[in-house]
Amino acid sequence: MKIYLATNNKNKKREMAELFPDHTIVIPADENIPFDPDETGTTFYENSLIKAKALYEIVHCPVIADDSGICVDALEGNPGIYSSRYAGPEFMHGRPDGQKISQDEQNRFIIEQTTQAQKQGLPKGAYLNGSRSCHYTCAMVLYCGNDRLFVAQETFEGCLIDSIEKQAGNGGFGYDPIFFLPDFGKTVAELTPDQKNEISHRGKAVRAIQQIIKNFKNF
Repeated sequence: MKIYLATNNKNKKREMAELFPDHTIVIPADENIPFDPDETGTTFYENSLIKAKALYEIVHCPVIADDSGICVDALEGNPGIYSSRYAGPEFMHGRPDGQKISQDEQNRFIIEQTTQAQKQGLPKGAYLNGSRSCHYTCAMVLYCGNDRLFVAQETFEGCLIDSIEKQAGNGGFGYDPIFFLPDFGKTVAELTPDQKNEISHRGKAVRAIQQIIKNFKNF
């Protein structure tokens, strides 16, 4: 089945194609469809639904959208839904001019900001195995029309490394090189694609959506 993915992020397309090997994943850019909806929601789910509805209204075919981000306990769950726009402690929700900074800068800022919060006293429960706990969240929507949609939301727990010099791995994308998994002794970026998809927030959400697609054929 052809499924549209409501993003122009080629890394997300690659991961979703790995997770949906029996289906054809198409992003708007593949068909020269202009797509840049305003993500005005206050939760991962709301932003995911905004993107799904916006693309469905163009293609009128099943659409999958996800909204995901990193939530750092020491930063009271931030940057969260603003993860892609995060630009350091002065611009937690993004720069006023809308310009994004590089991922390397984002990684450096979030480590430094978490270290500063740690020195000032972390909120209760902000430690994991003696380090700085965080998690990824993914809210995924399968949208098949105004009155038919399905939602899965999952998390992926780990902790931030304490120095940018410790970032490691060339796999994944985003904050993966600084997202450490104590049980593996590796960052997410050091995992193989299969390892990441087995345990990640997006992988778990996809499996829930896969089961829905398997049970409901008439999309």
